[in-house]
Amino acid sequence: MIARFLAATAIAVMPAAAHAQAASSTKPGAFQQAIGDPEDFTISGGVRVRYETIDNQFRPAADPSGDDFLIRSTLAAEYRSGAVKIGGELWDSRAYGLDPKSPIGTSDVDAVELVQAYLGIDAGEVLGAGSKTSITGGRQFLNFGSQRLVGINNFGNTTNAFTGLSVNYRAPDKTSISLFYTLPQVHLPNDVAGIRHNSVEWDRESPDLRFWGAFVSKPELAPGLSAELYVFGLDERDRPDLATTNRHLITPGIRLYRDPKPGHWDYELEADYQLGSVRTSTAATAPKADVAAYYIHAEVARQFAGGWQPRLSLEYDLASGDGRNPRTYNRFDSLFGTRRSDWGPSGLYGPLGRSNISSPGVRLEVTPAKRWDSFVFYRALWLASAVDSLASTGIKDATGRSGRFAGHQIEGRVRYWIVPKLLRLDTGAALLVNGRFLKDAPNAAGRGNPIYGYADINIAF
Repeated sequence: MIARFLAATAIAVMPAAAHAQAASSTKPGAFQQAIGDPEDFTISGGVRVRYETIDNQFRPAADPSGDDFLIRSTLAAEYRSGAVKIGGELWDSRAYGLDPKSPIGTSDVDAVELVQAYLGIDAGEVLGAGSKTSITGGRQFLNFGSQRLVGINNFGNTTNAFTGLSVNYRAPDKTSISLFYTLPQVHLPNDVAGIRHNSVEWDRESPDLRFWGAFVSKPELAPGLSAELYVFGLDERDRPDLATTNRHLITPGIRLYRDPKPGHWDYELEADYQLGSVRTSTAATAPKADVAAYYIHAEVARQFAGGWQPRLSLEYDLASGDGRNPRTYNRFDSLFGTRRSDWGPSGLYGPLGRSNISSPGVRLEVTPAKRWDSFVFYRALWLASAVDSLASTGIKDATGRSGRFAGHQIEGRVRYWIVPKLLRLDTGAALLVNGRFLKDAPNAAGRGNPIYGYADINIAF
């Protein structure tokens, strides 16, 4: 499988590199240029083709090894007339060449979906001189702060989207406040046959799942310090075709950070607490448990000036896991957060996430030139709770006898603009070195160290 990954990468690079020599001056925004670049109408799109492969799959029920092709096509348009804007965005996310027990699901397949369809009003300085206020209703994206709890999933083949109302305000000092009340879109189809055949089925939203909140951002709260303060709410209940755990979660959080700058130190501290209630299972008669969970991300880094501008960072993530008390639920729920930047690729891979994990790590990022960027990232992995499943693996030892040490993850990525702003190659790999827990847990796959690779070609129009 990995040999096929290397071959696919070479096949992808060679014709694209040849094309770059002849088209390096191509202007960005080909669709927009084609219609004469009007001021009141914008249109853009793109296609991404990904090959991915894995050996020693960590999921016990999945094929020991496998590969596939994922294709994502997007088209976005917006018309503005005075203070009013009307927009929409279509995503077509498909998977091909799936193995018999492929774990590919709704996070990878969602064919022909109108993820955005909105009406917006720019209210200008209605709340004071020098301020800006906007109101958006309909299907839309939500993207806040670090994106650890809600954001646009750029690495995944599908993304999170929401139907509802959002209000955004920016003060003259650039302080911003966002309020929203939405119904998250549930990807369909969600059955194995529909996913494998890339069936077209409209995503659903209903009052059975509600997501709401407030987000405040204050740049330069003090010299070298920016701050964000937020609270997110999630309310869920059973619907006729799906039993749930009836999550009712309130997640307040704070983020303090300094942006990277060549020749300077930067840092980030984000902390979240989660409270509310959940049912102990999806059974309608299951008892409720009180939620008490938390998540912390801490990071300190230095970006060096000159040359490749290397940035070296030390990072630590801690997300609570569930314990033995049936009356309390301690496993952190990352809501609609993205995970690529912290935890590695998803798709056929994706063992790690913001639940039941304690993980220090070190990352090195370099930018050799405007067209190139790359990073390598090492993490050591422990369980926060020995009796809960590790992160997103589903692997668990309810007795706790397999210990807390899960192993190591090493990942890397290289991106190169073959034609600037038009054609980009993105390729990467990840290795999960099994520790005692991943070897000894009762439902561990027992297949050796998972190794994964992918290669993308991205075309922007």
